[in-house]
Amino acid sequence: MSRYARQMILPEVGAGGQERLAKAHVLVVGAGGLGCPVLQYLGGAGIGRITVMDGDAVEESNLHRQVLYSMADLGRPKAEAARRQLLAANPDLQVTALVQPLDAANAAAMVAEADLVVDAADSFAVSYILSDTCRQQGKTLISASALGQSGYAGGFCGGGPSLRAVFPDLPAQSATCASAGVMGPAVGIIGALQAQLALKALLNHQPSPRGQLFIFRLQDLQVSSFRFDEAAEPEDALPFIAASDIRPDDTVIELREAAEAPRLPAPQARRMARAGLLAAELPRARRIVLCCRTGLRAWGAAQDLRQAGYGNLALLAAGNGG
Repeated sequence: MSRYARQMILPEVGAGGQERLAKAHVLVVGAGGLGCPVLQYLGGAGIGRITVMDGDAVEESNLHRQVLYSMADLGRPKAEAARRQLLAANPDLQVTALVQPLDAANAAAMVAEADLVVDAADSFAVSYILSDTCRQQGKTLISASALGQSGYAGGFCGGGPSLRAVFPDLPAQSATCASAGVMGPAVGIIGALQAQLALKALLNHQPSPRGQLFIFRLQDLQVSSFRFDEAAEPEDALPFIAASDIRPDDTVIELREAAEAPRLPAPQARRMARAGLLAAELPRARRIVLCCRTGLRAWGAAQDLRQAGYGNLALLAAGNGG
């Protein structure tokens, strides 16, 4: 136990807390800029079982912020490269690498196996899917997002309010690290905080990280936080579904043009621009599934339909497939 001696000496950890960490299973979704510090610190703290889930491979443009990887990892799946690095640092860990994205089809099974979930995927759809699933299963979710020099991290579900209670709506526009840029230390700070919040939740420290949100604006050297224990859940949350959840009687609208998505998500799907939805007079008795890459366009189209009186709506974030 000499590896964890400086951690165990803390009265709020001790031998009992260290044993609790060793028995814990944490699901980390995403092994990028946020996931790298999360995985390093959870592995270093002695989390006995870690499942890391990521469908992407290491690219050279990742390395300035994803410092778990090196040039030797270029082209390798991030989940597998992360597993190799974690075990090299701490061979006593049990690390499972899943080279696949999390979606609405596999979320329930993945969350069910874990004691706590860390959302480091930096995807609107994944965050909401994980929040919905963790709320249903009573699991704590530590979620974060980072872009440029700003972002947030907080503890959700597990008996506290969900992500939707704090962020009921998606932003009007989407930006990514590729399009808007990102500074490595900013992502590292937020990811390290995620790991700290995860450890505090597993050790049942008070005040609880569930119901606490931290907001970073490092371009202005500003950090703030607030509690949201009493935040109300939205009554009309739009669900994200998987392509396998599409039913034969669904009305499926593909919002992407053929150049962006050559294949339709379902046989009955039809392409339509958001601007033409209301004029199309879609059937109101059937569920309408709105599909795009990230879920952002689908979210906006769903708001248009809601204002026109449509009620049975679902979103499909198809990613780069199709």
